[in-house]
Amino acid sequence: MIPRYAPKEMTELFSDEARFAMWLRVELLATEGWVEVGDVPADAAAVCRDRAPDVDAAFVEAVAERERVTDHDVAAFVDVVQQAVGQPEGSWIHYGLTSSDVVDTALCATLTRAADLLIVASTDLVRALKARANQLIDVPVTGRTHGMHAEPTTYGAKFALWALQADRDRQRLVAARARVAVGKLSGAVGTFSNIDPRVEDHVCHALGLTPTPATQVVARDRHAEYLWACASVGATIENIATEVRHMARSELGEAEEPFKVGQKGSSAMPHKRNPILSERLCGLARVLRSYLSAGLEDVALWHERDISHSSVERVVLPDASALTLYMLQKTKGLMEGLVIHPERALANLTEGSHGLVFSQSVLLALVSGGLSRDAAYRIVQRDARASWEEGRPFREVLDNDAEVTLSKAELDDAFDLSRTLRHVHRFTDALDELAP
Repeated sequence: MIPRYAPKEMTELFSDEARFAMWLRVELLATEGWVEVGDVPADAAAVCRDRAPDVDAAFVEAVAERERVTDHDVAAFVDVVQQAVGQPEGSWIHYGLTSSDVVDTALCATLTRAADLLIVASTDLVRALKARANQLIDVPVTGRTHGMHAEPTTYGAKFALWALQADRDRQRLVAARARVAVGKLSGAVGTFSNIDPRVEDHVCHALGLTPTPATQVVARDRHAEYLWACASVGATIENIATEVRHMARSELGEAEEPFKVGQKGSSAMPHKRNPILSERLCGLARVLRSYLSAGLEDVALWHERDISHSSVERVVLPDASALTLYMLQKTKGLMEGLVIHPERALANLTEGSHGLVFSQSVLLALVSGGLSRDAAYRIVQRDARASWEEGRPFREVLDNDAEVTLSKAELDDAFDLSRTLRHVHRFTDALDELAP
């Protein structure tokens, strides 16, 4: 992932140093697991740990140099580690293991740590959305369907629904973490032909992973589920950002992104305050979805293993993790700082719609007064069209229609905004069930 969209705390998990350090941790734990089995002398395992090399830039370069000979990264890594440990103890490094035992177990351990970062950021976003929902639950704004005026809603209702959806994403991340928190050290084709299952148990326990039956590789539906959770986060964020972009349009002016001192909205037009972050988030959501597609392609491998998934995962897993964290962090800031314009929203709701947002209330009042639904619908539809085309208040058109037999009190009730929104707190009541 390019640095622009790569939070440091995530990219560090997938750096070469971190990757080799996790491989080394698996190797040393496996050697100590063999001690418990009784096949490796305890003093030899102790020497392996004591003489284990520091995984720094020099170590990474040494592995790269050796790989230019072996054309195999794990073999090169093992050669460098064994050389650092020295003989005869170094021979116990990678004893009974195949490359995937190390790579897949280390990758799953890394993904659990990545998921932990995502879960924290997801929780923070839910909290931010919940706070704005409670703050704005009574502030009215036009609800729209098909991009057109529908009925009144509130800003708080929007934030509450976003919070509920973001919390479902959080739950998906938790589930995906559990799915990838597995390890395997069962050798070639996964049958434990040359390794004792107790070694696998030892390593997985130390890493906080659950041993899982596998072929030579851990099944890739687990990794695809992780990518699905990331893509789902992106879809939710895109949903939020799209609504912000719409509300920020000049014609609506109901919300705008925070605009800091010194910021420029356009290089040419000084008046502009473009929703650039929301647009960026919508674009990045597309990238996340493409990573999911690649992850699903990795599920079907030949027989007990091939490495067609390996090159894909070196790109999509680190990038998806970094991008998801970036988007979560940016969306939290956007939601906390989103500027709301309630006066403009109220004007759009009332004058802007000529009061047409109350058409259903009028329809139901006429039905309650004895008209058939179809007859009432035709009256309201006709008057609504006249109101819009003539630019007249809907209430005025109704007052002048002899077929509208409603009393002033009944029409007042139909046009009562507080009546329309009397149950809106059900949105925020639902937030009480979310994790704190």
